[in-house]
Amino acid sequence: MNATPLSLSPTVTLDPSVDHEIQRITAGLAGAETCNTDLAAGPWNFDGRPGYGPGSSMGDVIPAGSPRQGELPAAYREASEADLHERILAAKRTLGDRVVILGHFYQREEVVKHADYVGDSFQLANAAKAHPEAEAIVFCGVHFMAETADLLSRPEQAVILPNLAAGCSMADMANIDQVEECWEQLEDVYGPMDAVDADGLVPVIPVTYMNSSAAIKGFVGRHGGIVCTSSNARTVLEWAFARGRRVLFFPDQHLGRNTAKAMGVRLEQMPMWNPNRPLGGNDEAALDDARVILWHGFCSVHRRFTVDQIEKARAEHPGVRVIVHPECPMPVVDAADEAGSTDYIRKAIEATTEPTTFAIGTEVNLVQRLAAEHPQHTIFCLDPVVCPCSTMYRIHPGYLAWVLEELVGHSTLPELVEGSTGTVEAELLASTGSAAETRAGRIVNRITVAADVAEPARVALERMLAAKPAPQVTA
Repeated sequence: MNATPLSLSPTVTLDPSVDHEIQRITAGLAGAETCNTDLAAGPWNFDGRPGYGPGSSMGDVIPAGSPRQGELPAAYREASEADLHERILAAKRTLGDRVVILGHFYQREEVVKHADYVGDSFQLANAAKAHPEAEAIVFCGVHFMAETADLLSRPEQAVILPNLAAGCSMADMANIDQVEECWEQLEDVYGPMDAVDADGLVPVIPVTYMNSSAAIKGFVGRHGGIVCTSSNARTVLEWAFARGRRVLFFPDQHLGRNTAKAMGVRLEQMPMWNPNRPLGGNDEAALDDARVILWHGFCSVHRRFTVDQIEKARAEHPGVRVIVHPECPMPVVDAADEAGSTDYIRKAIEATTEPTTFAIGTEVNLVQRLAAEHPQHTIFCLDPVVCPCSTMYRIHPGYLAWVLEELVGHSTLPELVEGSTGTVEAELLASTGSAAETRAGRIVNRITVAADVAEPARVALERMLAAKPAPQVTA
């Protein structure tokens, strides 16, 4: 993906960097608004604090005991964007094929430009599996994604999350204790969950969105279920309905509701399960009639989009094409022209040959990058307030440089300096001591999944990878 500003004319440039935009806003140099001016500060300022950090999830309640990131060395906190860029490039040259860097679409531009593969969670899950030769996978995303990479990669491969505080508030809305309690209550209503009826169907098939912990993926694998992404949610629900009378869908209610509704499931057949209430706040009659039981979870990024924003976009831009992510609330999806995964949105724009105005309802880093990559179109985020994903934004190039240079190890630097035409390698050597003080590389921030969880979780993920969606029509 193009990582440098694209020139439209000698005087007009589109900058794909949301960080640059936030810096301009907080300096009073842009007329836009951000949801929190703390976004202009380095994420290391928030690593020691409770909470998800500034951004779309800043109001969500973080579970006790959530991972915290240790202090990032000052050399990385104080380095300029240009210096970090050069350090990352130098480390990548040294490591070569030993390391593969995966970057989610929602990552900041300063990180995405260094990724070997950029995609949504489904694509990156495949990419993690497709590189058995790499000694390490550096996953620029959030915690559940790194867990998934660990599940799908070889045991000797190290999966690294540059900032351990990069979690996911949606994933945290369904913990394993709550899900197991829900399953027990449903068993009291439906009877044995492995009992097959006259149609060859079991009472419930559990389906978890990719945005969930490895423990929940393991639960799903143990109980005959499957993982889905926004790319293949319909395909996965079809798989589940072929095996079960009902589906328990968690943690995102909106993806489940929007997907099932598009398949013809009536809203009254989709009761909500609130884990803090007996039977999820339902009676047995509602559960008996259910086709999809929706967990009370949501994405704070996509919950920011509204019907009013769509109406405003249509009023100000006649003929605008509105595309939103299926994690948006149902009224927003219904009011839009189209709904689809991040990859669907990207492909829809790429497939449009005539200059078009697009209003996009998904994370602003992707939207701003698409606007820079496709200057023939007018592309803007439905939400006028710049408010990136709190946890995706915790991955900063300072953390990426740190984990890569730790892998390099100081012992390789003298070889790098010899014959080098640049100064970055020499500066790195100077900052770490003489050759006599060098050391071998080390792995930091490794993400691992316990074996008892990993085995059933892999089963659920392999079912997901096998459930390939049909090609989507994007224009």
